[in-house]
Amino acid sequence: MVVSIDTNSGFCFGVTRAIQAAESELQKGALCCLGDIVHNGQEVARLELQGLQTIDYDDLRTLPSHSRVLLRAHGEPPATYWIAQQRGIEIIDATCPVVKKLQDRIRACYEAHRNDESLPPQIIIYGQPGHAEVIGLQGQTNNTAIVIESVDQLDRIDFARPIYLFSQTTKSVEGFQALVKAIKLQITNHQSPIALEAHDTICRNVANRVAQLQEFARANDLVIFVGGSKSSNARVLYKNCVEVNPNTIFISSPDEVVDKLSTFHFQLSTFQVGICGATSTPQWLMEAVSERLSAF
Repeated sequence: MVVSIDTNSGFCFGVTRAIQAAESELQKGALCCLGDIVHNGQEVARLELQGLQTIDYDDLRTLPSHSRVLLRAHGEPPATYWIAQQRGIEIIDATCPVVKKLQDRIRACYEAHRNDESLPPQIIIYGQPGHAEVIGLQGQTNNTAIVIESVDQLDRIDFARPIYLFSQTTKSVEGFQALVKAIKLQITNHQSPIALEAHDTICRNVANRVAQLQEFARANDLVIFVGGSKSSNARVLYKNCVEVNPNTIFISSPDEVVDKLSTFHFQLSTFQVGICGATSTPQWLMEAVSERLSAF
């Protein structure tokens, strides 16, 4: 059995930057993180052993003044900064620069058109409702932005009003293009003169991984995809692997390797096995899976 780890898998730039910030700040003293620093339970547990405390919004409102809180790569709405300021909390902002730029663009669009009383605009976000990044993006519009996850939800759009479309940074390019096409078709069907401004704000460092990952999946007889159960990126990339290699299994920790492999009835000793992961999957975790697989 030959085991290889995909060299293109693992943390994206934004997550790497946030993890490095947490490790650096932990050396200075107590540190909290608002929400899981990354959607991977194994990495969260590793940092908690170093002293990182994960908190929620209720905790943020009751923290003592001068507490230090790290904001993860997903970004936060303006309300979070306001709460921290009111309570005298020090913010370590690890928002991904790509996400921060998108927040600024959406806020600028909202401010530019919020007083258009004759034809009130609609800011549409192609994204996952409730996702941390999307919550931060909605906050730039005073929570007036409409979140749409698929073309099946076009009924949420008023086709008599201008449409300004943006995308969560980790969504698929194909999905965004399909949404743009569907909106344009609806505008034609309604014979509406309204404007559509579609802004492709998907992070290409993440989007480009699909082709690389599928090439890796095709080259192996069996693929073990390592990802966090809370990670939307992991779910998307896992499906991309399955599309080209049905012999793909999803695990979140090395402890799941033996049970998941028991469902496959073939001779592993003659197989090429590939290990890959999401943008929220640490390199050390994929290596641990490799070690467990070799032992098995």
